[in-house]
Amino acid sequence: MLSENLSKLMINQVNKELYSSYLYLSIANYYEEKGLKGFSTWFKKQALEEKEHADKFVEYLHNNNEHVTYDSIEAPKNEFKDFKEPLSIQIAHEKYVTSLINALYEQAIEDKDYRSINFLNWFINEQAEEEKTAQDLLTTFEYFSENIKDIFEFSERLGNRK
Repeated sequence: MLSENLSKLMINQVNKELYSSYLYLSIANYYEEKGLKGFSTWFKKQALEEKEHADKFVEYLHNNNEHVTYDSIEAPKNEFKDFKEPLSIQIAHEKYVTSLINALYEQAIEDKDYRSINFLNWFINEQAEEEKTAQDLLTTFEYFSENIKDIFEFSERLGNRK
């Protein structure tokens, strides 16, 4: 059985993961409307991945006989000043999500909830990967940002994301 604090934090995380999905769908929409279909495809896949993260938490909560509630999802930013801004937002957001995962981990340690610690290990590793991927995407974009043709070619490569 999860502690009340850990349960609340995990339910909050479900909603944060769903917001992440919503945010990335908004970014995908922005790029689609700007003609950068590869960036759009990349962020649509990222949105799906975030939804899957929420689903993992829901399943874990249900497996621990916890009641899951969903909050309203705040509307994400829909307008951006340039092609780079969504990539910067992604990095900041992934760092924020990492801080939430770390808080969950700290609570599980405090509770001596080894099963939850084991469950959260996957998310610790996932967030390291998410932050690196987001940083790599921004860094690569910066190499190409001087030439719109290069940005479109980079976008095409992103569209091949598996």
